[in-house]
Amino acid sequence: MSVRRLHPDQPRSFAFSAANLEWAKVTITKYPPGKQASAVIPLLWRAQEQEGWCTEPAIRYVAGMLDMAFIRVYEIATFYTMFQLSPVGKKAHVQVCGTTPCLLRGADQLIETCRQRIHHDPHHLSADGDFSWEEVECLGSCANAPMVQIFKDTYEDLTPELLERVLDGFTSGHPPQPGSQIGRQASCPVGGPTTLADFVKAKL
Repeated sequence: MSVRRLHPDQPRSFAFSAANLEWAKVTITKYPPGKQASAVIPLLWRAQEQEGWCTEPAIRYVAGMLDMAFIRVYEIATFYTMFQLSPVGKKAHVQVCGTTPCLLRGADQLIETCRQRIHHDPHHLSADGDFSWEEVECLGSCANAPMVQIFKDTYEDLTPELLERVLDGFTSGHPPQPGSQIGRQASCPVGGPTTLADFVKAKL
């Protein structure tokens, strides 16, 4: 794994919005007294959702809320790749799974689509600042490979053309429905379920 460092250009400050602050306070109460540090990952995640990326002021803010040393929260933010340490696209940050099942099913073509459409290199903003991308390890949708994750949602069974359509949706402000992009339900076989089909017919 490459060394992960904070972006050199940081905002001056961070504060949760009123709604996110209330959410954070409730989240902290879910942990036993003296164990509030256990809320660090959800609070960092909420800060990232609010700002788009995990900034140094946000890390310091979360550390203060949880009575943790800044270095402890910094270690967490830089260890987990779910936390973006640099600005990402305003409309979408595309995480392309490059693990073996996705690679065998064409993830390299999805990466090339990102290179052509967004930026040649990962972790760089597109010319308009709306998109960015990176290659990541397994995102847990191996049966529907290849796939990408954008924010919280996964888009599966992709081809370069279908990924272009997904990106077009984010460009227009109308993202497609998450999940399989060829109409598969969950991880059923392409064309629909086949297992126990005769048994089901007999029951009917």
